[in-house]
Amino acid sequence: MPNPQLSRSNRTTGGSGGGNGGGKKPPTTAKKKSSPKKKKITGKRVFWTLFFTAAFAVLCALCGYLFITVNGEKILAANKDKIEIKAPTVIYDRTGVQIGEIKIQRGEEVEAQDIPELLKDAFVATEDKRFFEHSGVDLRSIGRAAVKDIVARSAVEGGSTITQQLAKNIFLSADKTFFRKATEVSIALALERNYQKDEILAMYLNRISFGGQYYGIKAASERYFGKSNLNDLKLWEIATLAAMPKAPTRYNPIANPDKSKDRRAVVLQLMYEQGYITKAEKDEAAKVDYNYTPPETKETHYQAFVDYVLQEAEDATALTEDDLNRGGYKIYTTMDAKAQQSLEDAFKDDSLFEQSPDDQPVQASMTITNNQNGSIVAILGARNYHKGDFNRAVNSYRQPGSAFKPIASYAPALESGQFTADSQLNNEQQSFGSYNPKNLHGYSKSVSMREALAESINIPAVWLLNQIGIDTGYRFAQSLGITMTENDHNLAIALGGLDKGTNTLEMAQAYNSFANGGKFIEAYAIKSIRDSNEVEIYSRIDSSKSVMSPKTAYDMTQMMKSVVTDGTGRKADIGRPLAGKTGTTQSNISGNSGNRDVWFVGYTPEWTGAVWMGYDKPDGEHMLKNSSGLAASMFSRIMKQALEGTPVTDFKAPDAPAPQPAEPAEPAEPVQKEPVGAPTGLVASYDVNAQKVMLSWQPVAGENVRYRLYRQESSEAQPSLINGDLMSASADDPSAMPGLTYSYAVTAYRAGEDPIVESAASNTVSLTVPAADNPEEDLPDETIPPDQEEPEIDEEEQPVTPPAEDNGQGNGNQGNNGNGNGNQGNNGNGNGNNGNNGNGNGNGNGNGNGGGGANPGNSDPSGTGNSAEGDNTVPGTVVPEAPVDQGQPDPSTDPAADPNVQTDPAAGDPNAGTQDGTVSQP
Repeated sequence: MPNPQLSRSNRTTGGSGGGNGGGKKPPTTAKKKSSPKKKKITGKRVFWTLFFTAAFAVLCALCGYLFITVNGEKILAANKDKIEIKAPTVIYDRTGVQIGEIKIQRGEEVEAQDIPELLKDAFVATEDKRFFEHSGVDLRSIGRAAVKDIVARSAVEGGSTITQQLAKNIFLSADKTFFRKATEVSIALALERNYQKDEILAMYLNRISFGGQYYGIKAASERYFGKSNLNDLKLWEIATLAAMPKAPTRYNPIANPDKSKDRRAVVLQLMYEQGYITKAEKDEAAKVDYNYTPPETKETHYQAFVDYVLQEAEDATALTEDDLNRGGYKIYTTMDAKAQQSLEDAFKDDSLFEQSPDDQPVQASMTITNNQNGSIVAILGARNYHKGDFNRAVNSYRQPGSAFKPIASYAPALESGQFTADSQLNNEQQSFGSYNPKNLHGYSKSVSMREALAESINIPAVWLLNQIGIDTGYRFAQSLGITMTENDHNLAIALGGLDKGTNTLEMAQAYNSFANGGKFIEAYAIKSIRDSNEVEIYSRIDSSKSVMSPKTAYDMTQMMKSVVTDGTGRKADIGRPLAGKTGTTQSNISGNSGNRDVWFVGYTPEWTGAVWMGYDKPDGEHMLKNSSGLAASMFSRIMKQALEGTPVTDFKAPDAPAPQPAEPAEPAEPVQKEPVGAPTGLVASYDVNAQKVMLSWQPVAGENVRYRLYRQESSEAQPSLINGDLMSASADDPSAMPGLTYSYAVTAYRAGEDPIVESAASNTVSLTVPAADNPEEDLPDETIPPDQEEPEIDEEEQPVTPPAEDNGQGNGNQGNNGNGNGNQGNNGNGNGNNGNNGNGNGNGNGNGNGGGGANPGNSDPSGTGNSAEGDNTVPGTVVPEAPVDQGQPDPSTDPAADPNVQTDPAAGDPNAGTQDGTVSQP
């Protein structure tokens, strides 16, 4: 019997037999007829498709090759004899004032036959081992780079040959883009067609960057080894130079000798593997320590800060040092000019350092940061620092001693909640397993945490770390940015016994967290970078993280204030609220009581500073006789001067109640204040030795008077504000550039008024800064405005003078001997005003005529009133015909002229305080 389902299926498919009307096709068959008929893929169709695709690809390849060939030849012909430079890279301080610019120094070119073969081998082995095999482009390297780029999902490796690197030098572009790469390839191929391999290698060696602004192998040999004949270079010196192209700043043997030595070892290993040297030669050259001291270059202001900025620019962006040297960038930084100058001046004062027994000097480093945002205010890593010198503030790691106790023991103990500032800590003589710390001044049963920190007692710090756990202290130190290693998991870190050590940048960064209420902010020096087209390519992104509670930070501050007022840090006192900690590490040499390192790290409510002092190579003959008081005194000298004029504030408790509003008072009659008068008697001179313009003017009578200093370079359309909150009637301008002419004017206003009303401008004074190549030019005396007599001084403001018979034997205001320096131009035997050094040459009146504070130099002890350095001062010229308010920016339209209209929080004066008494910093 047939299956009914099978019968229905047959009918549906239109099969014969069944009851479907003689085999007529069902409706479904009609639908199939309406479908388009599929075309068959034949061999002929495949052939023609592939043929036309291949033809099109060949045509594109021929066009591309033709373009690359013509383009490469054209660019090569136009640029083969030069290095393209867009403009100098310019660096600005936090107020927008230029502090430096980068210009390259290209050395004498060396012919191919004069370059030693071993020197060529070193660069080939390191940069392009298939250099003599490829035709300008190494496809293997490009493939390898492509794979790495795909894995990293960005252009991280260029795969460039030596010829391509030379091509990039001819056609400058820092971008890793297809079009730039294509241009580079086209020039590389053109180079290979037109030159021999030795000629290409010689051109490459004569053009590449070797750190700083030094370009070319001969310039590098002279800079780093003092050798102008390349045949005099030893293997280790050759390998040192061959190590640099990869990262000239990082592997600079002067600035980073350890990193340079490590990279040198890599070069030597490559040379050995490729058969250029023997194993014995490799091992011998790898062991040599770099100890060459290059001749001192001309000293420039702020060089240490500029060098640090360039390194940070490389680290923060994809730019190389070569790009920065030649790309015409504008770098806006966080440097405070007054703080940096105070730091540089102190490091030049030999009286602040111990005297060395020989030519190895006591060295120092210091870093100052802004508590509000972590920015670096000032940094210096050496005495007599010159461009490219070793920066101890960043690259030297030393033992911090007791300055590490707050980081490893006391702060984490408070943060744990198990202890308070008044907790009693064990102070008995004891051992902790195999670790046996000692107190220098005896023992007791117990001592409060506050006293233990103030007197820097050792046992309580170690006992406390043992109580909370070594890992707790270790991780807390890491959270504050301290470089820790696995070997630091021990109790010795309580006393600053670190495996690697630390530096002033890390310590200032760490203590900043105590000052700002418990947040860690990584220190930085660059706010933003713009390229030559004024396009911003980098901007600092503010980031911070909480590492301790505000209460812990405040309690630490209160305890460390006791260190300064009652403990080991008394010499750091600067006459304003200050917290900090001393640190000393002993010699560890039997019979030697000297110290290896001395520290002071401290902070005010505004800034944090860390100072280290010691010998680079401490040994039995090179130990410090003084302890941490030496560093504390240095801190005091610098911070007192740097913060001069900044309103004094105190540390604020995190839970301090808000001030209660006062009872409303009866409305008082408005007091009509007299408008502040315009400053008069503005004079200016340029100190050739100090490389700065010095200005002074007659002070305006009244309370809370402040001054604003405007400057206009001769090529500028309008003046700009360069200092907006001066408290004294004098100012310096260290940013004036040699060979340029500047005009200056001053206005006055009364601080605390709202709105602020500026006075009319003072007289305008014009000054041309002498060119740097003519420092010995005979210079005239300082100019006094022709329409003014020497100003008189209010008796209440006049300094105390010695009896009349003491002709010109007074003392200058800042410790310099004065020869009868008058006050602002008065004849008399008294103390110089406004920080003058007592030259007595102000008006050419013989003995004791002050020049309004603009004449630098040490006084002549004979009392003649002549400056010892008066011939190195260029006077300014008063411009009497200019209207008194000419060129003054309109406060209603110029944001820089009105502190209440401030677009950039870093645009104010380095020392300026806001109206509410707090300090405004970048």
